[in-house]
Amino acid sequence: MTVEHITPAGMLQPAPYHHVAVGTGSRHVHVSGQVARLADGTPVAPGDLAGQVAQALRNTAVGLAGAGATFADVLRLTFYVTGWTPDQAGAFMSGVESVAAEIGLPNPMPPASLIGVDALFEADMMVELEATAIVD
Repeated sequence: MTVEHITPAGMLQPAPYHHVAVGTGSRHVHVSGQVARLADGTPVAPGDLAGQVAQALRNTAVGLAGAGATFADVLRLTFYVTGWTPDQAGAFMSGVESVAAEIGLPNPMPPASLIGVDALFEADMMVELEATAIVD
C-alpha cells in the first residue's frame, strides 16, 4: 500500500504534520485533528462551542475535498472536546446542524465518537475533529 501525505490549499500551513494521508489500494483518507482556525491561523469562535464545532467540520470538509472525498465517504468521525459535560450536547449539535447542508454532512452522521479531554494541543481551542474515509 502506498501512502500520499498532503496539506491542501485552504488548510493551516505550515504545520508540523500533514493534514491528510491517502492510502492506495483501498483508498483510505485520514484527516488529522482539525480545529476552529482559518487557513492563516486566525481563531474562529473563541469560547463558543457551537462555532468551533462548525469550523472544525468546515476544515475537515476542506481536507476531505483535497483528497477527492466528501463526508459521504467518511467511515468515522472522532470529536475531542475540552471540559465536556453532557449539558453541552445542545450547543455541540447546534454547531453540527449549522453547517451540515453547507458541507454535505449526512443525517445521520457517519459513526462518531465524542471524547471529553482535559486539554488540546492548542490551548484556546475547545474542539478537535479527526475523520477517516474510504474513496473508490
